[in-house]
Amino acid sequence: MSTRFLPLRFPFLARLFALWLLACALPACAQMPGRGAGLPPAVAEALKQAQVPASALSALVVSVAPDAHERLRHLASAPVNPASVMKLVTTYAALDMLGPDFTWNTRFYTDGVVDNGILRGNLYVRGGGDPKLVLERIQEAYLALQAKGVRVILGDMVLDHSAFELPFTDPGAFDGEALRPYNATPDALLVNFKSVILTFVPDVASGVATVISEPPLAGLAIDATVPLSRGACGDWRSTVRARFDDPDAIRFEGRYPQNCGELKWPVAYQQPASYAARAMEGLWRASGGAITGSVRDGTMPAEVVLLHETRSLPLSDVIVDVNRWSNNVMAQQVFLTLGQLAVPQTTMARSVVVAAGSAADRLVPSRPARFEYSREVVTDWWQRTFGRRVPGPVLENGSGLSRDERVTPEALAALLRHAARHPQGMAFVDSLSVVGVNGTAQRLGRGGNSAARGNAYVKTGTLRDVTGIAGYVNALNGSQYVVVAFVNHPSAPAARPALDALLAWTAALPD
Repeated sequence: MSTRFLPLRFPFLARLFALWLLACALPACAQMPGRGAGLPPAVAEALKQAQVPASALSALVVSVAPDAHERLRHLASAPVNPASVMKLVTTYAALDMLGPDFTWNTRFYTDGVVDNGILRGNLYVRGGGDPKLVLERIQEAYLALQAKGVRVILGDMVLDHSAFELPFTDPGAFDGEALRPYNATPDALLVNFKSVILTFVPDVASGVATVISEPPLAGLAIDATVPLSRGACGDWRSTVRARFDDPDAIRFEGRYPQNCGELKWPVAYQQPASYAARAMEGLWRASGGAITGSVRDGTMPAEVVLLHETRSLPLSDVIVDVNRWSNNVMAQQVFLTLGQLAVPQTTMARSVVVAAGSAADRLVPSRPARFEYSREVVTDWWQRTFGRRVPGPVLENGSGLSRDERVTPEALAALLRHAARHPQGMAFVDSLSVVGVNGTAQRLGRGGNSAARGNAYVKTGTLRDVTGIAGYVNALNGSQYVVVAFVNHPSAPAARPALDALLAWTAALPD
């Protein structure tokens, strides 16, 4: 047992410990737990350079092998804010409970009839929580509908979001950046992440940059050009001086630096509540379809006929975007889906539920997804999987985009070691970033001749005062280790080199 816990459980020993502390010499005290004891020199030096105390670091390096041999432990029992590393809990729970082949369905129904290319009635689009319902897949669905004879809709297109039951959330509430796509909020019918991509193509001869936008949003006017300037590229978004204050227009009052060449600007649409309706109508018309009524939100009636069903990418593909590229809203879509699973009361009950059919069959369609249901399901799963000896995470939305979520390095290490032995473990490992190669870990492992480059598979996490990593390292000694480390401190971003140094140290471990 670490002496760090003595004051809480053994008062007499705690007093002796306090007397020893007063008597010890300063160099010896520097080796106490929480003050850098046992930290690799490169890690300690990086923390010092960042002016971050060792007490702000929580870390655990442990073998994946059954013996669970620990090579480093530093404040590993301390609950910390993990930022996006929390996505590991959501994605592994989903793989375990839903399976890698699980898919979401978006279904198209009607209360009318199709006659000679005309749908006489309403078209209902019921969202099923697809985390990646992007433009290409919506266009494919529209072409499939048109091939079945639905080319003109003599009625409305009604968008049913009722599979998720969520309170209104201001997308700028977390950090004031409402126009950042990473702040998009979840939705049962999440269309293209509620974002617009603006592409600027300079035409030096005409002195303007052409602006191309996608998707086409009904009722949204976007300036077709913006004048060029000869200034340095630099902070080009500021020089363009885009105005997003009008939900019906995007205007540019500045100039685009011609030296920038062609660039893209993904931006969250300024009125997210109307995004799906605008995008679904714009894409329908762009695909050659016609509609006489409106595109609006609503609830599908009981008496309808299924016209078409489009399946999502499998979960194994979805979690690559969630973990490797740290997509927040996709993580929340997955997390909310877990809330539609029935919560078994015992392990035997769980085995009965699993035997009842596929993962999709185990969802409770009458129970709309809510974050509180998801927290209940994941908490139950954690206790059945790890028992009460490993305290579970404190979850809010399952994405790490939170000031309240907490987890210990010990808990994440237990999860990673469990995943390494799981029948679907490779799908989980393959979803992680490869250090120095791809994803959010691409910039890690580049200092000197880091042995971690290409040999570590991690999830990274970053918030204003948080930086963290968790994953696997294949060491030069032939062993594989789980590495979990976080810095919670106002200067956390400056301490990223310390985490990079820890990965390098682990990859170079001797036998």
